[in-house]
Amino acid sequence: MTPQTALHGVVLLPLLSAAILLLWRGVPRAMVTFLGVGSVTAAALLTAVLGAQWLNASAPLAVTQVLWNWVQLESFTPRIALTLDGLSLTMLGVITGVGALIHAYASGYMRDEPRYRQFFAYMNLFVAMMLVLVLADNLLLLYLGWEGVGLCSYLLIGFYNEDPANDAAARKAFITTRVGDTAFAIGLFLIYRELNTIDIAVILDAAPRVWAGDSRMPTIVALLLLGGAVGKSAQLPLQAWLPDAMAGPTPVSALIHAATMVTAGVYLIARLHGIYLLAPEALAVVGWIGALTLLLAGGAALAQNDIKRVLAYSTMSQIGYMFLALGCGAWGAAIFHLMTHAFFKALLFLASGSVILACHHEQDIFKMGGLRRKLPLAFASFVVGGAALAALPIVTAGFWSKEAILSAAWGGGHRLWWLMGTVCAFLTGLYTFRLIFIVFFGGEKAHAHDADIHRMRVPLGVLMALSLGGALITQPLHGVLPEFMVEAGSHGPELIAVAAGLAGIALAWFWYGQGAAVAPAETPLRRWARSGWGFDALYDALLVRPLYTLARINRTDIIDRMYGALVLGLLGAHRSVLKLQTGQLRWYAAGIALGAVVLLGASQWA
Repeated sequence: MTPQTALHGVVLLPLLSAAILLLWRGVPRAMVTFLGVGSVTAAALLTAVLGAQWLNASAPLAVTQVLWNWVQLESFTPRIALTLDGLSLTMLGVITGVGALIHAYASGYMRDEPRYRQFFAYMNLFVAMMLVLVLADNLLLLYLGWEGVGLCSYLLIGFYNEDPANDAAARKAFITTRVGDTAFAIGLFLIYRELNTIDIAVILDAAPRVWAGDSRMPTIVALLLLGGAVGKSAQLPLQAWLPDAMAGPTPVSALIHAATMVTAGVYLIARLHGIYLLAPEALAVVGWIGALTLLLAGGAALAQNDIKRVLAYSTMSQIGYMFLALGCGAWGAAIFHLMTHAFFKALLFLASGSVILACHHEQDIFKMGGLRRKLPLAFASFVVGGAALAALPIVTAGFWSKEAILSAAWGGGHRLWWLMGTVCAFLTGLYTFRLIFIVFFGGEKAHAHDADIHRMRVPLGVLMALSLGGALITQPLHGVLPEFMVEAGSHGPELIAVAAGLAGIALAWFWYGQGAAVAPAETPLRRWARSGWGFDALYDALLVRPLYTLARINRTDIIDRMYGALVLGLLGAHRSVLKLQTGQLRWYAAGIALGAVVLLGASQWA
């Protein structure tokens, strides 16, 4: 099989499956499972074929497959073309590999769902759009995948649309990310105006020449692209949508938070790294956004009672680590953590789904307890995934990727970012094992049954293995992203970061090692942290209420009233002219005579 054929199939399989499931309403449930799970699994196998060919090649492969020209307008000829390099191959492995495991789990988790067909149609389309995003060879096609991911997230977050709150969460995610997408679109227009191209390879080649000695324009472009990235990746100040995205089914949460949507912003910045290298101020903003987000999200996770919202804020925090790495210029470390994070975060979300099913859809951790005996697989999954999230030294994949980021921050001279990342390592250990001890230790509080079935167990087992040994997977990023070189120095900073994570775990054991009898007392600080530090209230006061007030004032719509007045005037004129149509011959003759007199008078006057 040629690389071009495999590359074509990777995108086409989930896209065709989505089309069939959307259009064929009477498809049998067994066929839904075969198409929904099989298409993404086949895409993962094709990705493995591409990876094997890549590793066995004597020189790095450069695969481009041009499918057709999109449109031709003078010199503007964007094309539908897929390009594979080391970065996109890494992303393919994460999207299809983790995505296939999530789909397999979902076939068991959603087995009683009446809209089973629609669910897998949306999930397949989500994966297909993410694949288009990472394989696009130009920004216009990338933007198509970018918007497609946003559409699918709206459909999946609001999947249980019987509840108005879920619809509100879907709209919130869609509108918030649209803010960032608008900035991204403006940046795309500026790139085309300045460089006369939207081909990514040409942009990276031309930008240093065209913008030589000019830091203003690349900074503006980089900040606009960053606007799109913070929206999709839920970073400050567009992070408020992510916790509410938990309204969707748990497999959706796993797909959004682990393998697809939230990683899109990290990928965008890494893919267009050449622009950011020309704009060091913008790159510093990327790092600061990541550093601030990881701390705020880590603090908010400590105050959550909902099992999935703890993991949601955890995702926000871990994406913050990736942005911090990008700000340091440690591009490879950011993608490395993106990969390992996909493994252990998918594991944690899927394990939380098993807990939620077993507890009859209860999500409040303080109504759980003592589940480690009744749910041994979910307990093992949480321990392994939590250890990787908290970067337990040596034995977990999360340790190696997080250590690479903090080492880059220290070695690159970003000591404050290193300190913020180390503090968050402490918070991560604390909130992760707080969750584990409350849910699985102590006395039983609710009747639970083991809800794991075979199709749910296999993905959990594979993800546990990847969460432990995933750091050994080779990332073919050499020659695609700039190398980040740090001189060898003291191991003191690394040991401090490790000690911080272990201290967080130890404190969680001290406070919650015997579970938790009751939820802690409410305090203003706890309520503020649980609300995500008040960002929803702030945006409600600054944006939502003023817009609602304007809508109420303009309820009748002044512009519409102007057009309404024009319509009424024309109707009045029509009625006036209509009165002349009497049907009497004498009236028409008189009118003709009067018209003749007027015309003769006018001609004489002229």
